[in-house]
Amino acid sequence: MKFYLAPLEGVTGYIFRNALDAYFPGTDRYFTPFIVPDQKHALRKKELRDILPENNQVKELVPQILTSDPVRFVETAKALAEYGYEEVNLNLGCPSGTVVAGGRGAGMLADVEKLDCFLDQIFRDTDLRISVKTRIGIERPEEGYMLMKIYNQYPVSEVIIHPRTRKEYYKGEPHLDVFSELLAMSKHPVCYNGNLFIVRDYEQFRARFPQVERVMIGRGVLADPGLMQRLKSLEHAQKTGEDSDRKENGMEQSGSEIYRTGKQELRAFHDTIFRQYREIFDEDKNAIFHMKELWSYLVHSFEGSEPYAKKLRKTSSLNEYRCEVGNLFRACDLYPDGPVQWRP
Repeated sequence: MKFYLAPLEGVTGYIFRNALDAYFPGTDRYFTPFIVPDQKHALRKKELRDILPENNQVKELVPQILTSDPVRFVETAKALAEYGYEEVNLNLGCPSGTVVAGGRGAGMLADVEKLDCFLDQIFRDTDLRISVKTRIGIERPEEGYMLMKIYNQYPVSEVIIHPRTRKEYYKGEPHLDVFSELLAMSKHPVCYNGNLFIVRDYEQFRARFPQVERVMIGRGVLADPGLMQRLKSLEHAQKTGEDSDRKENGMEQSGSEIYRTGKQELRAFHDTIFRQYREIFDEDKNAIFHMKELWSYLVHSFEGSEPYAKKLRKTSSLNEYRCEVGNLFRACDLYPDGPVQWRP
């Protein structure tokens, strides 16, 4: 099984990726938050900083491009190739209203003929490998079948499927029945994405789809940075039979308990990210704002953290922030095997 980190705008930039890889290794492939080319710039300053090889210590990084203009896509892919990238990812999944209104992201799924023409041009004019991250339609899950037929016509390196429609946004449960059929239809490697927040979610998915070899996880890793290591421990235990041995002995342990996140390493992970945010933003207020966004997920790793998290959300100065973070780490224990249950 290969584990991918999903890109989340404003959170999973190079500072987060490097820290995650350093303190909680286990992610096999990282994706950048989407790059939006315009008529003047293939790569803006912020996007360039995020993809520069010298800023990225992770072993495998794939830039993601968000555009409905095939010319802009090709220009951006060529610019990325100059920095050594051999693959790019096309975003056909973002459900944001402003993105979709501009005919980008999941908005491109509304016109399959236009999408077909777009893919035809970018594959003719681009030497890089191109993977696709897609939803299964705009209004109805059944739209996914036509989309897969289109993807099958092109040398897509990988199809990452989030089995929800654009209309569903992130609500309700993913359509696993449709995913199963698309998995069978696809001529390309398929990666699953959607609602893998805790170890149990993964175990249930794995039991239903043992043939899937790639999963992409986003918010689950933000809440539990050790999740990838936990899942790799689970895979190893099942492969070697250790997990079965524990269950036969009446132990309720799963492979997730082989690896446990330590509070000391989680604190070092936090401090590294915060320090580097302060350096690049050159302003404590902006750095604190970005850390609060991360904390909206990270609090789920701590038992009884809500009173402390509430105070943390109200902080505005550097001293206040440091004080409340220290209080939370001192007062709250980590769930030993990751969050038991949480949903965004």
